[in-house]
Amino acid sequence: MASTYLTRTPSGAGNRQTWTFSAWVKRSKLGVAQAIFTAGYNENNVDNIQFDASDRINFWSYDSNTDYSILTTRVFRDTNAWYHLQFVLDTTNSTANDRVQLYVNGVRETVLTTNTMPSQNYSGLVNTTIAHYVGRYGWNVDQYFEGSISHVHFIDGTAYDATAFGEYDANGVWKIKT
Repeated sequence: MASTYLTRTPSGAGNRQTWTFSAWVKRSKLGVAQAIFTAGYNENNVDNIQFDASDRINFWSYDSNTDYSILTTRVFRDTNAWYHLQFVLDTTNSTANDRVQLYVNGVRETVLTTNTMPSQNYSGLVNTTIAHYVGRYGWNVDQYFEGSISHVHFIDGTAYDATAFGEYDANGVWKIKT
């Protein structure tokens, strides 16, 4: 449903430098921006994960400047498929290109249109005591996620790789790890 979402405002701050967000998503509408996970004060101070209007995945942080941003070159237009999306932020990592990571169906996306990494030990807005949304961009009612979101996991303080949440079956298909 296009107006269904989850929201939570943490009562205390968590780790703002290292976390993992994992979800299985199935899209039902293409060609419009659709938020998957958002945290922020307003549209000018926000961390966001979304499908953009060109059906690419965009994972970014903005607070009057872009603190980090990765945008896939690949598009995701199969409305019959479930995609396992995993987003990892670990700004404590000494390797700059490993501070922001995106995995799709167990494979890390490395061919990116935009690849702006944060400074080491950057602290984002996720895990602060502000509103966090799953399935909606907090300040724009036109950016609900249209489709299904399942098996959502948010891990505070740990940067997991994709095998923590999925595995390949005997046919080479990426499946939920139960």
